[in-house]
Amino acid sequence: MAGHSQFKNIMHRKGAQDKKRAKIFSRLAKEITIAAKMGMPDPAQNPRLRLAIQNARKENMPKDNIERAIKKSESNDVDNFEEMRYEGFGPAGIGIIVEALTDNRNRTAGEVRSAFTKHGGSLGETGTVAFMFDRVGHISYKADAADADTVFEAAIEAGADDCESSDDIHDIYCSADTLHEVKEGLEQALGEAESARIVWKPQNTIEVNDEKAETLMKLLDVLDDNDDIQNVYANFELSDEVMQRLTA
Repeated sequence: MAGHSQFKNIMHRKGAQDKKRAKIFSRLAKEITIAAKMGMPDPAQNPRLRLAIQNARKENMPKDNIERAIKKSESNDVDNFEEMRYEGFGPAGIGIIVEALTDNRNRTAGEVRSAFTKHGGSLGETGTVAFMFDRVGHISYKADAADADTVFEAAIEAGADDCESSDDIHDIYCSADTLHEVKEGLEQALGEAESARIVWKPQNTIEVNDEKAETLMKLLDVLDDNDDIQNVYANFELSDEVMQRLTA
């Protein structure tokens, strides 16, 4: 499926940066708190909260941190948080979607706009980029969970729409509405998933050359470092040679 190489690129890049554990825990805690606030504080009755807790445990987030994040959902301060989505174009016309949880939309919008402007991009209106992406469920397993054929069969049996396997990882995609059901079906066959979340998956990708790639990566790094920003998605693809030069 188009976009797979880009998706791996950005996930690997983000994975390397996310060694900053404090930032990981902050983002996970926000998601847990908002999930508990929007639904019920009991994960057994709240699929979004259950998923957020599972993802937090995968990152070895301490149990006390998880419990504090759930308890925080009862605070009035949480009422000020909003889920925001920003869309814009980066260098080489790359489409970028930014998801944020913020208690000050003016501050966050200003910072996001500034990041785009300073790195050869422009922030657009809602809908200017999203049509180039599909909103889907994404479930991943490490490569050693099973061979590609076994994972593919398990994915189809669980109701997934697509499965892509590489030397490092199995990527399984399904409709956003069926993420929890597909995840449960897969875990019966393959064990606990490495991660499961709803993502923006590009329908097609744009290959970026050296000159634009460096500026693009700087933009993505600035966005990724913003405490209000939860996730960043983009429809670019980099060759192995460009990736090696950028990470050297």
